[in-house]
Amino acid sequence: MTDAPHSFELLAGAGRSPVILHVPHSAREIPDDVRAGIVLGDEELERELGHITDAHTAEIAERAAGLAGVTPWRFVNRLSRLVVDPERFPDEREEMRAVGMGAVYTRTTHGDVLRPEGIDPEPLVERYFRPYARAMTRAVADRLAATGRAVIIDVHSYPSRRLPYELHGDGPRPAVCLGTDPFHTSPRLLDAAREAFGDAGLDSPFSGTYVPLEFYGKRSEVSALMVEIRRDTYMTEPGGPAGAGLERLAGALARLVDAVSR
Repeated sequence: MTDAPHSFELLAGAGRSPVILHVPHSAREIPDDVRAGIVLGDEELERELGHITDAHTAEIAERAAGLAGVTPWRFVNRLSRLVVDPERFPDEREEMRAVGMGAVYTRTTHGDVLRPEGIDPEPLVERYFRPYARAMTRAVADRLAATGRAVIIDVHSYPSRRLPYELHGDGPRPAVCLGTDPFHTSPRLLDAAREAFGDAGLDSPFSGTYVPLEFYGKRSEVSALMVEIRRDTYMTEPGGPAGAGLERLAGALARLVDAVSR
């Protein structure tokens, strides 16, 4: 199977940078043939995209990269997570399957039908999910080869009010939530993020972070942190324009990049 570079993009940073800003959920684009398998009407789909898309996170990462002293690499998903969600397990390990949100979603953020029951997710997984995973694995391997380490900073956003699909949304909803992994999130990385963002909570309402499976739990030289930004701090919800908070957050992200690039 040939990888599908149109669905994601690796944007080069400095050769000496270990950092990859990973932006998996910022896009709204859905190819026509994939759209045909979604049962929502156009207005319903636009509304769902407003709720599910981490709007403007690609722009936050882009501006942070421009501000950083050592330019990080950026791996950006160019398709909506309603095509496939590259951060889900594609099998029974994925807990979000309980609400119809495995690698291929069958339910919306509010529990409505997105795709017909019984659809086979494999064609979408083969076409989009696996090429993405392979490319991200290569990107991390390249940073390891070039610098001896890799730092994945997973750039997300989340709504100020809990949506029905959230399995663990009854806890705090801080301005910035830092999602961690016990193996891959080092104390140094976590301390740097807290210093950069200031008002940051830990693992609530979302926890964990993305590491390609080839390295997950095996290579401590691969460190990772998820940065979940509450949307009302930088944009109009749901799915509206960005505001002044975007520049401040880009600056904070750049400070984090600089701190872990040394």
